[in-house]
Amino acid sequence: MKIELNKITVRDLVEGYKDNAEGGVVGFGGKLDIRPPYQREFIYKDKQRDAVIDTITKDFPLNVMYWAVREDGNFEVIDGQQRTISACQYVKGDFSINGLAFHNLPKDKREQILNYPLNIYFCSGTDSERLEWFETINIAGEKLTEQELRNAVYSGPWVSDAKRYFSKTGCPAYGIASDYMSGSPIRQEYLETAIDWISGGEIKEYMSKHQHEPNANELWLYFQSVINWAKAIFPNYRREMEGVAFGPLYNQFKDKPQDSKKLEKEIAKLMQDDDVTKKSGIYEYVLTRNEKFLNIRVFTDKMKREAYERQKGICKKCKEHFEIKEMEADHIKPWHEGGKTTAENCQMLCKQDNRTKSGK
Repeated sequence: MKIELNKITVRDLVEGYKDNAEGGVVGFGGKLDIRPPYQREFIYKDKQRDAVIDTITKDFPLNVMYWAVREDGNFEVIDGQQRTISACQYVKGDFSINGLAFHNLPKDKREQILNYPLNIYFCSGTDSERLEWFETINIAGEKLTEQELRNAVYSGPWVSDAKRYFSKTGCPAYGIASDYMSGSPIRQEYLETAIDWISGGEIKEYMSKHQHEPNANELWLYFQSVINWAKAIFPNYRREMEGVAFGPLYNQFKDKPQDSKKLEKEIAKLMQDDDVTKKSGIYEYVLTRNEKFLNIRVFTDKMKREAYERQKGICKKCKEHFEIKEMEADHIKPWHEGGKTTAENCQMLCKQDNRTKSGK
């Protein structure tokens, strides 16, 4: 990892400054992505913004900032985005302080601001080295999300094209899947989820592999397939479907025939089951049959104590005596066979027998 300290004047920073809203913010002669396209916007309060300018006009040192060096020789701000934007906006006349805009200042004051040196670390190295470094310095102020950091590390044509589909307000992914996705495109949560699904959780590896590819067609086509499959398998939309991990379900079950009507009948029944405390988990359960997705209601301490006293501390399976803290509650009639989480359906088993019974 190479980390080099450089002095960059405000004059050089402001050269070529453009704010294209969601299209991104650039500066330093067009060589610096101050805020990359489709990245969420951090808003400084006026007091914070004014403090940056006050520090510069008094020739006090600002905290160091960090730029990632890209393979094409250009840069991206990793830490110091809002300080950078504040300085550029003031010089460009976007706001004033105490009634004075930049152009109202005497020439010597303007020159002092333009010649003010910023301490910038240029960071270059392997992808893994840069990611580790960025995660280390991303500890104060408005933090970048993990996916925003990855976008910086694996910047290139693939990331740029992927953002077009997944990372802007009203993007294509939002258009077809907003009812099924949690999070926000502009915070890179749609992009992160899509890569997580297609890679089986190996996000960094997938981005590294595709970094220099000209487009993200594979990811976009995969994402569309997932959403279309979910809509076909579960045609009756419910709000509980928002945020369900349909990608892993698609990966596992896409080639297996499913009876949508039969699934819907079971889903409707489970939605009315008071013992199912996580209704969104029903969609994963009806395919995997794994009860962990449902968060089945547990027996209360009162139910456990009543069952323990009723059994006189004897485990129903091994017939040995145990203290209550050495036992666990169990459904006499299993939940999946219609048993309810009630006092009458509660029995106490020693921990070993209960965990053997449940396969834990």
